[in-house]
Amino acid sequence: MDRMLIVSNRLPFTVQERKGELQIEPSVGGLATGLSSWYKSLNSVWIGWPGIGRKKMKREKDILAKLLSENCHPVSISQQDVEAHYNGLCNRTIWPLFHHFPLYTEYDEHFWQAYERVNIAFANVVAGVAKPDDMIWVHDYHLMLLPKLLRERMPKATVGFFLHIPFPSFEIFRLLPWRNQILEGLVGADLVGFHTYDYAGHFLESVHRLLGHEAAMGQITVADRIVRTDAFPMGINYERYSSVDRDPRAQAERKRFRRKLGDCRVILSVDRLDYTKGIPQRLEAFSALLDRNPSLKRRVILVLLVVPSRIRVEQYMQLKKQVDGLVGEINGKHGTIGWMPVWYLYRSLPFHSLTALYSLADVALVTPLRDGMNLVAKEYVAARIDEKGVLILSETAGAAQELGEAIIINANNREEIVQALARALEMPEQEQIERNRVMQKRLRRYDVVRWADEFMDKLLYTKELQRQMAEKVLTDEMQRRLAGDFQKSTGALLLLDYDGTLVPFSPKPADAMPGADLLRLLERLTKRPANEVVLISGRDKETLDKWFGDLGVGLVAEHGAWTRKRGGEWETIETLASEWKNEVYPILESWVDRTPGSFIEEKEFSLVWHYRRANPKLGELRARELINSLSNTTANLNLQVLEGSQVVEVKNAGINKGRAALRWISGQDWDFILAIGDDWTDEDTFQVLPPPAWSIKIGFGASAARFSLGSPGEAVSLLARMAGER
Repeated sequence: MDRMLIVSNRLPFTVQERKGELQIEPSVGGLATGLSSWYKSLNSVWIGWPGIGRKKMKREKDILAKLLSENCHPVSISQQDVEAHYNGLCNRTIWPLFHHFPLYTEYDEHFWQAYERVNIAFANVVAGVAKPDDMIWVHDYHLMLLPKLLRERMPKATVGFFLHIPFPSFEIFRLLPWRNQILEGLVGADLVGFHTYDYAGHFLESVHRLLGHEAAMGQITVADRIVRTDAFPMGINYERYSSVDRDPRAQAERKRFRRKLGDCRVILSVDRLDYTKGIPQRLEAFSALLDRNPSLKRRVILVLLVVPSRIRVEQYMQLKKQVDGLVGEINGKHGTIGWMPVWYLYRSLPFHSLTALYSLADVALVTPLRDGMNLVAKEYVAARIDEKGVLILSETAGAAQELGEAIIINANNREEIVQALARALEMPEQEQIERNRVMQKRLRRYDVVRWADEFMDKLLYTKELQRQMAEKVLTDEMQRRLAGDFQKSTGALLLLDYDGTLVPFSPKPADAMPGADLLRLLERLTKRPANEVVLISGRDKETLDKWFGDLGVGLVAEHGAWTRKRGGEWETIETLASEWKNEVYPILESWVDRTPGSFIEEKEFSLVWHYRRANPKLGELRARELINSLSNTTANLNLQVLEGSQVVEVKNAGINKGRAALRWISGQDWDFILAIGDDWTDEDTFQVLPPPAWSIKIGFGASAARFSLGSPGEAVSLLARMAGER
């Protein structure tokens, strides 16, 4: 690795105008704070917007020089585009929609055009800075088009992307008018990271259903490369928060807060002002707690720290009024002389003040309605060096999947929050310590440095996978060599799968019949008597007869149950049973009833359940269930359950394409053998080939085949070259 290029909406330094002069100050919070120590330890460059418009930036060359001295490259954006990009599409469209607030979402073409322009501006700067061996790490929802733009400019670049907010469910994401452009932008990366596996799953489903890319086990096949997705729960700088006892300013602040709070127990709420955070719900639950427990009056205080955010957006202005009103109502209803139940701080606090509050709070109330991660929960646990304190955490925060020892609640269930608060205030110290020790150990081990290192390791691993797969791609030079070997051969055997190899898959199997061009090509390949072309398919023999019976090719039906040599009759390899179908068919019928769009295909010695036309997520779930059910049913019936491309097939055990292919392979001495297939049923064929044979898998992934091609179109093109048509 030459350098690390971190690309985010904002630089870790902000340029601000004060008294007519521009000044550079470190950015507070967010990604800049989280990655500050990590990126400075590397040979790295940070690319982002500096906080001022294009015109001012051009006038201040000394400011530009200072930024460059900090290894920061600013992206120049007009003030109009800043407004329409950040305050427009990012905060009025993507933010609410991705947090499952569709009613707050605005769809404005003007916003989208600005989003495109800003992403292009970033791409221009990155492309101008990047070197061939650099690793490029793009961050967050402001730049979701950037990976594709970089891929177009630098096809071999190493690009990772991390989304710091939730990725919504497919039903929500599909509402976005520019949904395909967003997905195409993201799959331009080599690795796409999320905080949780739920978000990664939502992304994979959307890619599959909207773009049609095959996605399995966190891997997406896009054209001639793979894209990986994974979950990387972001950590914090643990030592920074756990050193509160060694910070004199934090200790002084703690004493000041304690004098103000007196002997009251402290419930702490820290968040930006945002409708996703559930702040009104917390206040309502706290008011209900005081209603039901009068003994808590004058004994407990809710410290409500709300950091101003997006103050010009209508929903945020309304939320501010709602929070102000609730605080006034609670303090007016429950407060007494010398005691206000809610201490309301509408501002940001310096780090030492925040850690002081963390260290003295008896309870941290972290209950977002939806949150990508929520680092406040982790910061609170890390700052409790006495191992005391209770964390109440919403199940819809990404952090809940790591901090299971907290009291986990439903943020929309007021009764549950009230009960959690009462339980937290009564929890024995020993139980608090036991819970916090486990969480602290986990947070110390998986801190922000390990998070970043793990992402980089997986990015490099993905590039290595791509390299290995690229080595197996049948290049144009190798195709010429293959075609030459075929044309010079005195005895050539071609073993060709059909669906997914010579023709693309079709939702209805009957619609995938061969076209005239393909039939002419196969006929041409069989013109020399020394050539033998064998179609090895999972289809029934009647269909193969109808489509290819007059071509003079060998045929294999039902994955090897039936074979027919050129000019011969259909034969079975052995006596096969079909009585078992009476027992298995009703099982498949029940899965058809439970899976709209699926259907059964019956062959002489096999049954196939197709789910290509079903909802992909439901189909995959039902396929897993069906395979488990059939495994129990077929255990004593000498049957095999095969999983193909969106099909589940039940057939007699011991029958496979490789066994059928051996009838031709062993029939004579061939000086040229070629096998082409697309799924794991073809692996049996690849495995029985002699070492000199050519074997090609259609698609990318692990295979016994020596080479790979990207699509059925490329396979047909190769066959045309062999036949002398190219």
